[in-house]
Amino acid sequence: MSDTVDSVIVAIDGPSGTGKSSTSKAVAAALGLNYLDTGAQYRAITWWMISNGVDVADPAAIATAAGKPAIVSGTDPAAPAITVDGVDASGPIRTPEVTAKVSAVSAVPEVRARITELQRSIAAAAGTGIVVEGRDIGTTVLPDADLKIFLTASPEARAARRSGELKGADVATTKEALIKRDAADSSRKTSPLAKADDAVEVDTTALTLKQVVECVVTLVEEKRAAR
Repeated sequence: MSDTVDSVIVAIDGPSGTGKSSTSKAVAAALGLNYLDTGAQYRAITWWMISNGVDVADPAAIATAAGKPAIVSGTDPAAPAITVDGVDASGPIRTPEVTAKVSAVSAVPEVRARITELQRSIAAAAGTGIVVEGRDIGTTVLPDADLKIFLTASPEARAARRSGELKGADVATTKEALIKRDAADSSRKTSPLAKADDAVEVDTTALTLKQVVECVVTLVEEKRAAR
């Protein structure tokens, strides 16, 4: 939990396509907070594994290499940068190959331990507070966060949003991929995707981004006022 009245740690979890990234960046910008995309960190380590010839179908090989790449995440919501061994990885981590393999890499306990430690250190260093988005933030990474939000949406809405982001990808194919990703993330043994018991659930299916952001900002302000 944050140490000062003004500083606040907000955890935003949920599956792909619920609006986590857009919401988190907008909320952080509106409230003057730092921002961390934890999914980008898992994508970054996956990209490094692929680029360095690590067999991402071999958990033992992934575990052995987990501590090697130097991953640095920027926390500016207007321009959230990420580098791996000093190289800008913001573009390469969004390729279909990384998307297809990130769940397998993320499921390896050694990877989760490494990235979780990195995430906690970034949150602890964010003096003015931070919005951290991912899949296990409220349950595992920052269980003492001041406010926990769990975003949901119908599979159809999520697929439509994601296919739009991917510039015209087939909605049915995208929906199938999202459901497969949900199953992988929710069933992994280490830090599965799950809603924290004390999280506020927000269904974004019928809401605009502006409405979701306003909802979360109000929740943060209420939390600050209560303190």
